[in-house]
Amino acid sequence: MKGKHVYLVAIMDWYSRYVIGWAISPTMEAEFCIEALRNALLHSRCEIFNTDQGSQFTSKDWINTLKSHHISISMDGRGRYLDNIFIERLWRSVKQEKIYRYDFDTIEEVELALTEYFEYYNNRRLHQSFNYLTPAEVYYGRKRP
Repeated sequence: MKGKHVYLVAIMDWYSRYVIGWAISPTMEAEFCIEALRNALLHSRCEIFNTDQGSQFTSKDWINTLKSHHISISMDGRGRYLDNIFIERLWRSVKQEKIYRYDFDTIEEVELALTEYFEYYNNRRLHQSFNYLTPAEVYYGRKRP
C-alpha cells in the first residue's frame, strides 16, 4: 500500500514458535494488540508475556488486560531487540517471504496474505531448530509418520 503503513502484532509461543494469534491495524493503538491477545487466549494459556516497550504494550489497557488474565509481564530493555529474537526473526520471515514480494492495494489484501502466510508458517514451514518439524507439530506435540 503505497504511502501507507499497516501494523502487525503476533502472539507467539516461544517454545514452539507457533503463532497463536495476530492482528493488523492502520494505527499503532493498543486496541488491536489487545484484540489479538484476547483471541489467542481463547485457544491457549499464557503465564508470561514478553514484549518490547512500544507504546501499545506500555498502555494502561494492555497492562490491565494481562493482569486480568493473571499473566506476568516481561518487557525487553530499551533498544534490546535481541531480547525477543524469536518474534524479530518472525518479522524478518514475514517480510522476506510474503510482504516484500507483493504490492498491496488494500488492508484486506494484506490481511489475506498474512492469513495465508501464518497458516503456511505454522503448519508447513519446517524449522531446522526443531529437527525439521513445523511449529504446529511442536506446539501440539505431534510427529509426522
